[in-house]
Amino acid sequence: MLGRREFLQSTGALVVYFAWPGCEGIKAADASGRAMLGNSIRIDATGSVRLMMGKAELGQGIGTAMAQIAAEELAIDFERIVLAAVDTSYSPDEGYTFSSISVQQSGSYVRKAAATGRHFLLQQAAKMLDVPAASLGVVDGAINIDGEPAGVDYWQLLADEYFEVELTGENLPMPTSEYRIVGKSVQRLDIPGKVFGDASYLQDLRLQGMLHARIVRPPAYRAELTDINVESAAGMPGVIKVVRDGNFVAVIAAREGQARNAAVALRKSISWDVPRDLPDEEGIYDWLKSAPARTERVASRHSDVATTAETTIFRAVYQRPYQAHASISPSAAVALFENDELTVWSHAQGMYPLRGAIAHTLGLNPEQVRCVHKEAAGCFGHNGADDAACDAAALAMALPGRPIRVQWERADEFLWEPYGSAMHIEVRAEMDASGRVRSWDYNLWSCSHTTRPRYAEGAGNLLYAQHRKDPLEIPPPRSIPQPNGGADRNAIPLYSFDNMMVNKHLITEVPIRVSALRGLGAYANVFAIESFMDELALAAGQDPLVFRIAHLQDSRAIALLERLADVSGWFDRPAAGSGYGWGLGFAQFKNRMSYVGIVFQLGVDHDKGDIKLKHATAVCDAGLIINPDGVRAQIEGGIIQSASWTLKEQVRFNESRIESRDWASYPILRFDEVPEVQVHLILNNDQPALGVGEAAQGPTAAAIANAVFHQSGRRLRQLPLSPEAVIHIEKDPHSTSCLYCGPGK
Repeated sequence: MLGRREFLQSTGALVVYFAWPGCEGIKAADASGRAMLGNSIRIDATGSVRLMMGKAELGQGIGTAMAQIAAEELAIDFERIVLAAVDTSYSPDEGYTFSSISVQQSGSYVRKAAATGRHFLLQQAAKMLDVPAASLGVVDGAINIDGEPAGVDYWQLLADEYFEVELTGENLPMPTSEYRIVGKSVQRLDIPGKVFGDASYLQDLRLQGMLHARIVRPPAYRAELTDINVESAAGMPGVIKVVRDGNFVAVIAAREGQARNAAVALRKSISWDVPRDLPDEEGIYDWLKSAPARTERVASRHSDVATTAETTIFRAVYQRPYQAHASISPSAAVALFENDELTVWSHAQGMYPLRGAIAHTLGLNPEQVRCVHKEAAGCFGHNGADDAACDAAALAMALPGRPIRVQWERADEFLWEPYGSAMHIEVRAEMDASGRVRSWDYNLWSCSHTTRPRYAEGAGNLLYAQHRKDPLEIPPPRSIPQPNGGADRNAIPLYSFDNMMVNKHLITEVPIRVSALRGLGAYANVFAIESFMDELALAAGQDPLVFRIAHLQDSRAIALLERLADVSGWFDRPAAGSGYGWGLGFAQFKNRMSYVGIVFQLGVDHDKGDIKLKHATAVCDAGLIINPDGVRAQIEGGIIQSASWTLKEQVRFNESRIESRDWASYPILRFDEVPEVQVHLILNNDQPALGVGEAAQGPTAAAIANAVFHQSGRRLRQLPLSPEAVIHIEKDPHSTSCLYCGPGK
């Protein structure tokens, strides 16, 4: 681990401090007493450049993108950049790494800070060489005068000097026309270790004297422990301690297998009182509409322009089930409590929020808690990582002086991670005879899409805090305001309608654990909006892509759809019902980030109900693209994940407990079901970089559903588009195919 002392030394370095808005930059001091504020770029006399930020590498490649930006603006080779892992002992507090904002926000400040460092060093060189700074250039840190080597480089300038510079905004970054690294596909910094089997992941972490723990969870939400035989596990081989605190039960052992065996024995010896307080799964969407809720006006628009055109009213209902993160590796954490200080290694998305929540839960001062980020399998939002970290922390305090490793099992992950909320969406539109949408009314019902353990005030969201003898109060459901939005993310259409109303009904009494799943409400909202736009285009007798363009005023959105039509061969597609089905989906994530349009080709087996994905063509406008391969990987990954959600994924439950416990009861897309994916990038280097990590999910769902309609003539509005749903439609076409009615009408 890179400590503060190693990061900030007494001589031979230039440190540039910076912080993007909202960053709670820390103030601390190293051994020499110098202050540190916010994020830092440190240029060492040894020839390396260390970038210290508060954003975590979660497998999305942002570390590589940030390194490219820093290397570009410093005019050094990419290989010189060293990234410092997020660690609350020296990193700034940038909250969570989420919402596709890392490159868009933090990246812009890395660019300015690196440019500041380059300008500062060129000024120092100008003084040494007694020449105008404007005559100097630099290539990989080597200074030149009007293109000729000057015999000095950054490292010589820093040999015996130490400089601290704060970002002022006076030094402009270099023009994009001079970029050498940004815009190129470089090898990601995190990939080689994974490919060659280095200890890259948290699960690989091994500390001296480390013990292993398993948590014995209740079988259901709000279950109460009524009886337990601790001795059933305490005397087993390798068992060091059995911990019980209210409904929180765990076993600590010398080896992982021993901990697992003891946990199995404990489960057999425990009795629980399990309430029957979950909604009826079959009636979950009726429950959403009837549950206590807080109604919020999301957006409204009213035109004073009178129209005498006659209009036709269209209505539809769209639904999304509860869905899981379903990370390939279950959550884990390691913790050590020693000398009155707690250190936690975690793969959660925010080390400072986690530190605050754990400190509050365990009665410690935040300064006593150190949280260190270690990468694990993609989390795609708020999964079990924070909970596993608090589990490990609580057990470490129960057995001081020994590192405790907690590893969740597959059933733990499925039963206890927070899910993406089920959603019920009703849309009503009025369209005139020319095919112009005159009014748009949109209502959505959903639970919260964020219950993260945010610092002390959100600590009650941690499982340990809920299960221990003196549980913390669970915070009330939180609404994320626009323009980011939670349940209402992307609920405001990008299309231009004369009259528009968007309402959110946020469920306030939530019996099923929910939180942030990749894209939040955008996945369901884009599915609904883009499916309904296809339905309206059909009613208007217009091509779906032409119909969309006619309702857009955003020139970049129009250009993207035109490019998508060209590269996909949209206007040469087969007639409806012949060959493969073709479907279109489009959105700008959060109406202010990346634009993504997708055309899917697929087949439908009308006898078995199977949907066979063949090919997806995507076009993305992400503004200034730092690493093209990285952007393509994010779009490809988003398409495949969303295809899995759209065709297969649904959390199953009965009146008392979750029934999705494994890959059989929660199936996901298999390798032989993955379609061919082709991603085209629109280069807009004169525009700011835009986040891409969550931009493809909604358009994918809509494109698949619209392609099913094109191939079969049947409209599916309830996710997932399972074989049972397809067969049901084939047998009863009035159940969900009528444009003028909702499901079952």
